[in-house]
Order: sequence, then C-alpha cells, then structure tokens
Amino acid sequence: MNAKKQSVWKNYRFPIILILSIIVGSIIGIVFGKKATVLKPFGDIFLNLMFTVVTPLVFVTIAGAVGNMVNMKRLGKIISNMFLTFLATGFIAGLIIITVVKVFPPAAGVKLTFEAAKALETVKLSDQIVKTLTVTDFGGLFSRSNMMPLIIFSIFFGLCVSSLGAENNIIAKGLDAMSKVMMKFISIIMLYAPIGLGAYFASLIGEFGPQLLGAYARAMVIYYPLCIIYFFVAFSGYSYFAGGTQCIKTFFKNILEPSITSLATQSSLATLPVNLKATENMGVPKDIREIVLPIGATMHMDGTVISSILKISFLFGIFGQEFSGIGTYVAALAISVMGGVVMSGVPGGGLIGEMLIVNLFGFPAEAFPIIATLGFLVDPAATWINCTGDAVTSMVVTRLVEGKDWMKKSVQTLSYAIKG
Repeated sequence: MNAKKQSVWKNYRFPIILILSIIVGSIIGIVFGKKATVLKPFGDIFLNLMFTVVTPLVFVTIAGAVGNMVNMKRLGKIISNMFLTFLATGFIAGLIIITVVKVFPPAAGVKLTFEAAKALETVKLSDQIVKTLTVTDFGGLFSRSNMMPLIIFSIFFGLCVSSLGAENNIIAKGLDAMSKVMMKFISIIMLYAPIGLGAYFASLIGEFGPQLLGAYARAMVIYYPLCIIYFFVAFSGYSYFAGGTQCIKTFFKNILEPSITSLATQSSLATLPVNLKATENMGVPKDIREIVLPIGATMHMDGTVISSILKISFLFGIFGQEFSGIGTYVAALAISVMGGVVMSGVPGGGLIGEMLIVNLFGFPAEAFPIIATLGFLVDPAATWINCTGDAVTSMVVTRLVEGKDWMKKSVQTLSYAIKG
C-alpha cells in the first residue's frame, strides 16, 4: 500500500505542486484584488523564459525529426494523417458547438450597453494568409509571432538535410543533439514553474476576477462545461480509437501537467515543451511527436473552433440576427479553423481572429469590444482543449501510421529499456 502511495506521489508530484501553487496564487488574487498584480513580474519571467526557448525548440525538433528520417514515405504518411486528423477533430468540435448554441443560445436575454468603438483596421483575408505563411526576411522567422513560417522553413530545412543521406549525416545528428539540449533546458525552466504560475494566477485573478460576472455569465455557463465534457468524452473516444482502453488510461495519466500549464499560461506555445515530454511518456514515437505537436500548436485548434463559433453566435444574438443556415454554419467553421492558425501561440492573442469575425460577417465596429471581452474570458479553456487535443492527436496519428497495436509495442520497448 505504501509502495502504491509512493508510486502515485512519484508520478504526480510535480503536477500536484503546480496545482497547489495555482490554488495559493488564486487565493492571493481573491484576497488582495488588484494589489496582487505586484506579483505579475514573477509570472512574466516564467512566460518569457518559455517563449524565449520555444522558437529554437520548434526549429530543432521539426528539422531534426525530418532530417533524421530516412523513409520519406513515412514522413508523407505522418503529415497526411496529421492534417486529416486535424480537420476531422476540428469539424467534430464545430458541429458540437453549433448544435449546443442552437439549443442554448449564448446571448439569449443578454442586453449589453457599450460605447462606440474606434474604427477598426481593415483586415484583408488574402493579406492575412500571406502574413500567416511567410515573412519578408530571414530574421522574421525566429520570432514566436511567425510560427507558421518557421514551421514551413523547418520542414524544408529538414527535407534538405535528409536528402543528403542519413549515413554519417553530421547535421542530422547535430539537430537531434540540439533537440535533447533544448528539452534539458526546458526541464530546468520548469523548476521555476510553481513560483511563476502561482504569481501569474494571483495577478490574473486579482485584476480580472470581477469581469467574470455580469452579462457574459450565460456564455460561460455554456462554454466551460462543454469544454470539460469535450475533454473527457471526445478525447476518450479519440484515445480509444488510437489504442483502446490502455491508450485512454495512458492519456489521462500523463495529460495533467500539460493541462495545468495550458490553463495557467493560456498559450499553446508555452505548453509545447511540457506536451512533448508528456507524449514521450505516452509512448508516441519521437518523429511523430516532434512533427505533430509543434505544427499542432499552430494549426490544431479544437478549443479555438469551439470558442470562435460561440463568439459568432453570441454576436448574432446581440445584434438581433438569427444564427442559422448552412451557409452561415460553413462560414463559421471556415473562419474558426482559419482563426486558429492566425491567433495561435499568443496568450489572449485572438484579437486578429476577432477582427476577422467582425469584418467578414459584417458586424459594426462596436462589436469588437464585445467579442474581445468574450475572447479573454474563454481563452483559458480554449487553450486547454487546443493543447491537450494536440497530445491526443499525436496518439491518433501514431495509430494511423504504425497500426492499432502501437501501444503494446511501445510498452514492450519501454520494459526492455528498463530491464536493459
């Protein structure tokens, strides 16, 4: 019995410490209110450390995974199945939230008073696509604001490295070594996480806690329970598809730390290092997790799809329009998926996506402060679903690439490694 308790403590010690630090931080925020914002710099230090390391981490993991891959057929299989899974889960999430908001309209009975907003900067869809996929110079690649261009560059760089041959490929081995160095760097930064996340939450609750009440309460009552249900039900289904009941147990055993980090930082990129470690513990092969997770942090956004459609239906209700019709639903799904790519990786950074929603649906400029406030309130849960969705997606892709028995093989490999 004592051995079992020790095993539980060993497996969950760090997540438990993180939860306790966030609880303490939240209590400080509630008790001291806005005075708790004095702790914000301690939280910002943690975020800045994570953001500083995430750009080189994305480059070396993707370029290294592709560069060390001899079998280009396997690479194509990973990427094609990854995008197929991204689209499938995003579509399922979209259908679920559309059904929910039709049954429980988030703006029903809500009457908001607001001041006229300043004129919005026009957002052209074509220009935004170009900015999302490319940068104007090489230096712009190495910024967390330009993750999609960096990912594209890393894939092509890795392909060029791989084309030189894997036999004694110094560059490929160097990228692999650098990937290990960066993960070690992350493990050192995470030692500061309990202090950083506790301080961050104290500041967050202290400054914005009162805004969680009022006109947006109904939307929150709809959104947060839905995210919790989606997390347990949909992700259990995806995990079962990936590898049966054993896969479900493995997923939920290892997903606590990424969940805590994503809720606290509200950033897919800040959670990426923790997610990489968690999926390694889940048994996801190195090449799959180091391709799927960095790309997923930028492109796989089930939580963002859910929150975006909630925002759209909320605005429809606020301005007395009916959220209905196949054309409206398809447009909402398309904008939500695209918005996930545009706004990914930045804490509370959905402003561009929210401008797109306001502009493309023809809402007046006054709609922007409404949707921006709603965006902030739903961002923690959206990021949580995005990040944990990346982890379960990596398991699904592994099943599609390596077959349904991949989990058993992974367990056997791990047991052999321990015995060795």
